[in-house]
Amino acid sequence: MTTSFDHVYDRRQSGSVKWDFMEEKLGLGSDDLLPMWVSDYDFKAPPAVIEALESRIQHGIFGYAERSDDYYQAVTNWYQHQHQIAIDRQWITTVHGVLPGLSMLIQMLTKEGDSIVMQTPGYGSFKKISEFNQRVIVENPLLEVNGHYSMDLDHLESCFQAGAKVLIFCNPHNPVGRAWSFDEMVAIADLCDKYGVWLLSDEIWGDLAMPNHQYISALSLPVHLQHRLVVATAASKAFGLSSLRISNFIIPNDGLRQQFVRRLDAHGMDVYNSLAMCAATAAYQTSHSWLEALKGYLQANIDYLADFIAKELPQLRFNKPEAGYLAWVDCKALGLDDVELEAKLVEAGIVASMGAGFGTNGSGFIRLNLGCPQATLIEACGRLKRALG
Repeated sequence: MTTSFDHVYDRRQSGSVKWDFMEEKLGLGSDDLLPMWVSDYDFKAPPAVIEALESRIQHGIFGYAERSDDYYQAVTNWYQHQHQIAIDRQWITTVHGVLPGLSMLIQMLTKEGDSIVMQTPGYGSFKKISEFNQRVIVENPLLEVNGHYSMDLDHLESCFQAGAKVLIFCNPHNPVGRAWSFDEMVAIADLCDKYGVWLLSDEIWGDLAMPNHQYISALSLPVHLQHRLVVATAASKAFGLSSLRISNFIIPNDGLRQQFVRRLDAHGMDVYNSLAMCAATAAYQTSHSWLEALKGYLQANIDYLADFIAKELPQLRFNKPEAGYLAWVDCKALGLDDVELEAKLVEAGIVASMGAGFGTNGSGFIRLNLGCPQATLIEACGRLKRALG
């Protein structure tokens, strides 16, 4: 069994949020719309993962399941060999998805009315889960110069001085595509340590650092900066397993980890999906080479879009992401408001994630999902030119 990244699969009528639920989620119902919004990709999972799942299904018994030695070993080996980080097996806690785990941490570490910082433009679900838990989101806008983003540490410190309790940190960053440097992360962690702020680092995009760029986990921080740290990760983005809900929350602090495990138990989250564990284990054990091929293909898609915009839509600005397959495209030079911009895109048959949904400094941007066969990207670029050319 092999994977062809060029093969175009029909995902309609498969229960896909990206393809089948645009009308319900966005109010857009045309069959001719090309979805470039939700951040999952249109490739099959690695062949070894599919084979492992098929074998597990043939076993035919799906009773209560726990994490095996193979599961833990797959995770720790992956971090050791892929990212040169030694993780103690005891640090690993397992949750049915990154967002549920972050939500429970917010409940555990803060009280109603407390402030939580997120860096914007940023993943809108951080804001959603915080506000649904009656916490207050404080935006720490990233600094942008010619499409390159950096952190505003002075403003972040003022947020902490004002009493924020938690920073939800996105590493690598969705949507701007930065893979943060070690020095940048140390600066963040120093501030968290100084002001007693919990650092929750969502690193779900870490395995998709592009060629010539490096993902550096917050688990690389000096030991004295790890006592207020939680790192959330999963195999889902890299290996196309988003609906097989399983994630790992890696917590070096023993007391914090024990408190979190009690919180999971209080929610009845002490049994795990056997197929999700099977898929994640197989991905980490067998699919390094497959992932490298995928990243090469994604880089080619990124390069194609960059060349297309430079030649055909020079009024737009696009800086290539350092990690992930999401393109953050600056459309402000068009002079359109967000409603007008979206209307032009939809009229041309392309559905993007609108930048305004990523915070106040996302207005005028769109986010495009490049995790697709190149034929799909070529079609999307044609529609983009019809919309904005």
